[in-house]
Amino acid sequence: QKMPPSLPATINIREPRWDQSTFQGRAKHFFMVTDPRNLLLSGATLEEARRVVEDYRAGTVPPGLTEDQLWRAKYIYDSAFHPDTGEKMLLVGRMSAQVPMNMTITGCMLTFYRTTPAVLFWQWVNQSFNAIVNYTNRSGDAPITPSQLGTAYVSATTGAVVTALGLKSLTKHLPAIIGRYVPFAAVAAANCINIPLMRQRELKLGIPVTDENGNRLGESTAAAQKAIFQVVVSRIGMAAPAMAIPPVIMNVLEKRAFLKRYPYLNAPLQVGLVGLCLVFATPLCCALFPQKSSMPVGRLEPEVQARIREKDPQLETVYFNKGL
Repeated sequence: QKMPPSLPATINIREPRWDQSTFQGRAKHFFMVTDPRNLLLSGATLEEARRVVEDYRAGTVPPGLTEDQLWRAKYIYDSAFHPDTGEKMLLVGRMSAQVPMNMTITGCMLTFYRTTPAVLFWQWVNQSFNAIVNYTNRSGDAPITPSQLGTAYVSATTGAVVTALGLKSLTKHLPAIIGRYVPFAAVAAANCINIPLMRQRELKLGIPVTDENGNRLGESTAAAQKAIFQVVVSRIGMAAPAMAIPPVIMNVLEKRAFLKRYPYLNAPLQVGLVGLCLVFATPLCCALFPQKSSMPVGRLEPEVQARIREKDPQLETVYFNKGL
C-alpha cells in the first residue's frame, strides 16, 4: 500500500477554510467555530491540534497528515486558543460555549421574567457571562485593564437591569405576550452599552489596520467604530430569534392543559426552544460581516490617512479584525 502523498506546506491555515467574502463561506466557518462539541475535547486533543498547527505553520508537515485532518486541527486549535496571543481561552468564554451557555441563560431569562428578583438575577448572570466572553475574545494584542472590565461590566449590568425593570413596569397593563419581550429589549440595550465599553480602549487608541497582505499600517479609531458597530448588530441579531420565537410558542403552550399539569416543564422546554434557535442563529449572525473587515483609506482619520499615503500612495483599502 502506497503512502498518501505528503501535504504541500502552502495551505494558508491562518485564514478560514471557506471563502470569507461570501455569506455561505462565513456561515460554514462559524458553524465549525461555534460547534458545542468542541467543549468536550480533552486537553490532550487540544495540545495535539496545537502541535499540528504550529508545526505546519513552521513548515514541518507530519507524514501522512491529510488536508481534512489539518483543517480539523486548525478548527480545534482556533476553538480553544486566542488568535492574537495564543493563550488558552477560558472554557465558558470560548465561541463553542456560546450555544449551551446562552441557551441556559436565555431560557431562564424568558422563563423567570415575572418577579423583580428573578429579573435582576438573570440579567446579572447574563451580563457576567457576556463580560467573560468579551474579555476572552478581545481583539488584537490590546489588553483590557481590570478597571475597564469592571466599568463595562457594571454599566452593562445596570443598563440591562434598568431597561428590564423599566419595561416590566410599563408592560404591566399590556397583553402578556408583550411582557415576554422585555428580556430581549434588556439584552439589546445591554449589548449597546457593554461592547463599546469593553472595547473603549480601541475607541480611544484605535485598532490595527493592515494592507491585504497583513502588513500593519497603523491604528485607527474609525476602524474601531465600524468594527464595534458590526459586532453590536450581530450580537443583537444572535439574540433575536432565540428571544423572539420561543415566547410566541410558549404563550400558546402555557394555555394548554399539558403545561398547567406539569408546570416544571416550563423552563426545560423554554431552554430547548432557545437552544434550537441559537444553534442556527449564533453562526449565521457571526457570519453577517466578514471577520476581516475592510474600509476605504478615505474613511480613516486624516492623520492615519496621511501616514498611509506616505508609505503607500496607491493603497485604497485597509483591513482590520472586527473581533467577535
